Amino acid sequence: MSAEPVPPIADHGGALDRAIGQFGGPREDWIDLSTGINPWPYPVPALGPEAWSRLPDAGALAALLRVARDYYGAPADPVAAPGSQALIQLLPRLVQATRVAVVGPTYAEHARCWALAGHRVEPVADPATDAPILVLVNPNNPDGLCRAPAELLALAERQAARGGLLVVDEAFADVTPERSVAGHVGRPGLVVLRSFGKFFGLAGLRLGFAFGPADLMAALDQALGPWAVAGPALEVGRMALADRAWIAATRDRLAEAARNLDAILSVGRLEPQGGTDLYRLVRHADATRLADRLGRRHILVRRFADRPTLLRFGLPPDEAACARLQAALIRKD
Repeated sequence: MSAEPVPPIADHGGALDRAIGQFGGPREDWIDLSTGINPWPYPVPALGPEAWSRLPDAGALAALLRVARDYYGAPADPVAAPGSQALIQLLPRLVQATRVAVVGPTYAEHARCWALAGHRVEPVADPATDAPILVLVNPNNPDGLCRAPAELLALAERQAARGGLLVVDEAFADVTPERSVAGHVGRPGLVVLRSFGKFFGLAGLRLGFAFGPADLMAALDQALGPWAVAGPALEVGRMALADRAWIAATRDRLAEAARNLDAILSVGRLEPQGGTDLYRLVRHADATRLADRLGRRHILVRRFADRPTLLRFGLPPDEAACARLQAALIRKD
């Protein structure tokens, strides 16, 4: 089977250096709203020197996996990786080349990584496809579309019946845990990917998890090799995933912040088109010009080269940032 041309490297949020190069200003003056990362990260505790000086311990990994299994409500331990991006890149290499339908528009790395591994990728708007591999993001990025678990489980059953897979990327599901299907992993045809860094606000820690059929998870674990997750990530991840009080309070805080962002956008005559409690997507007839106007005021938002009328806004981290964003949206110069 001949592979489709490989998509170029996607333009992601968080490119603050590039924005500074274009608009100037010291880094500390910038407000980065271009990512869907919690701006109030989990408070990283002091770690013992062994977390930094020794190779990651098998016992520490096992402890993290037990806590992750409990947090995600899964019937089996996950595979841990240095970020969900690593899983997105590696998983396609473990599956025989075939047709892959990616429900979108969505996170561009899915289509890119399946294509890189030699698969024929078909962007689709509807998951009703006969492709052996079906990939979707739930809640979707960037529009926040969230499918019910019953729909996803029916899709997984259909994919399993044809010997295929449903891959569900739940990178933003921490804010809507009731929509997760991680509790159903182990059944044929279902793979679930989870990101740690977005909800817990520690994207630099690089930690992610995969759940799925035992044979595929074993192959994924072997492909990752030993010491895939750094010692500090094992320790911080274990503590954060077990901190139920912080998790509950953070869900409430993010929901309130998202409502506040809606009010700011409304003052700027921007109507949210979707999103989650970690970001909002808006449509604007001249989104490029608006993004540039915000950039001149050292506010970075996520733009989309292939969808030039859309912008994504992350959560402002404090009252001063909220005031700056509102003032920048009101001004028209």
